[in-house]
Amino acid sequence: MAKRIGALDTDSALRQLEGRAPAEKARLLASLPPARANVLLAAMSVGDRAAVIAAAPAGTDWADAQRYPEGSVGRLLEDPPAVFVSGTTVSEAIEALREVVKQRLVTYLWVVDGAQKLLGVVAFRDLLYADRTRALDEVMIRSPFCLRPRMPLVDAMREVVTRHYPVYPVCEDDGHLVGQVRGQVLFEQQAFEISAQAGAMVGVEKEERLATPLWRAFRFRNPWLLVNLLTVFVAAAVVGYFEDTINRVVVLAVFLPVLGGQSGNLGAQSLAVMLRGMTLGELKGLGIAKIITKEGVLGLVNGVVTGALAGAAMYWVVARDGGGDALALGLITLAAMAISCMIAGLAGATIPLALKRMGADPATASSIFLTTLTDVVSMGAFLGLVTWLVL
Repeated sequence: MAKRIGALDTDSALRQLEGRAPAEKARLLASLPPARANVLLAAMSVGDRAAVIAAAPAGTDWADAQRYPEGSVGRLLEDPPAVFVSGTTVSEAIEALREVVKQRLVTYLWVVDGAQKLLGVVAFRDLLYADRTRALDEVMIRSPFCLRPRMPLVDAMREVVTRHYPVYPVCEDDGHLVGQVRGQVLFEQQAFEISAQAGAMVGVEKEERLATPLWRAFRFRNPWLLVNLLTVFVAAAVVGYFEDTINRVVVLAVFLPVLGGQSGNLGAQSLAVMLRGMTLGELKGLGIAKIITKEGVLGLVNGVVTGALAGAAMYWVVARDGGGDALALGLITLAAMAISCMIAGLAGATIPLALKRMGADPATASSIFLTTLTDVVSMGAFLGLVTWLVL
C-alpha cells in the first residue's frame, strides 16, 4: 500500500489515505521518503495533519520539518537518536544506547552543550573501541560539517558532493542542533528533482507519476498542450505568410523541416547546459553575459558547419532539376541555418534565465517556448531571404 501511495500524485494519494486512522496514516507515511511524506502532510487539513503528526512513529520529525520551505533540507529532517551533553562518558553513552539501537539505526553520536549547540561527533564504531572512562569530548571530532535547515536541496548537494557521509547533522546558524539528514535520503530526493526537470521542460507536472489516474494525468498535461498548439499556430502563420514564395519554389518545403529541426536541436543543447549550470550553481562564478555570448557564437559556428552541408544539398537538388537559382538558394540555406542556429543558442541560454527572473521554474515548459522561437526564426529567415534575394 505504501509503495502505491508513493507512486501517486498528491491529490490521488490523499484520497487513498481518506478514512484511515491517524496511526495507520502515520505508519504509511513513515515508510515513504521524508520529503514525499512532508508534501502529503502539508496538503492535509490542519486537523488531519496534527492527528497524524501526533501518531508519528519514533524517529520522525514531521512537526519541525513542516516549519521549513518545500525543497529545503529541513523537509528531510529526522530526529537524531543519539544526542549527548558534553561531559557524558563513553560508558554512560553505551548504556543509554542499549535500548535505542533496538529501534533505530545509530551511525553517529552528536555531542552538544547545555544550549543544544553542536560541539562534535563520535562515530558509533569509535565509541565501542574507546576507553569506557573517557568523556565523549575526548574522542569526538570537533566542529563537524553540518547543513542548514533552510538550505535548498541544490545547495546542500553541492556542499556534500565531496563529503560522502551516511548522516549529516542539521544546525541553525547559531549552531543549535535541530535534527539529522541521512545521505541516502538526500541523494534520493535530489535524483527525483533532477528527473522531474526533464518532464517540466515539456510541460509535465512534477506531481505526475506512472500511477497517476488517467483523468488527473489529462488535467496535468492538457493545459501545456493547448499552449503548445497556440505556439504552433504562430509558426504556421509564418509559413502561411510566405505561401506564395513556397508555391513558386516548391523545393523550399522540403528544407523547412531541416532548418527547424536542426536549430531546435541546437537550442535544446544550449538549454540543457544552462539548466544544468543553474542547478549546480555554476552561474555564480561566470558572467551571465559571457555565457550567453558563448552559446550564441557556438550556435553560429555550428550553424555555419551544418548550413554548409544543407546548402550543398539544396544546390544539388535544384541543379539536378535544372533550376537557375541553385547557387543562390544554396547560399541562402547556409545563411538561414547560421542565423537560426545562432538565435537558437541565444534562446536556449536566455529562456530559463527569463523564467527564473519572472519567478517561475526555469525548466517549466521551456522546451515549448524554445521550439516555437526556433521554428519561427528558422522558417522566417529562410523564406524571407528567398523572397528578398531570389524572387
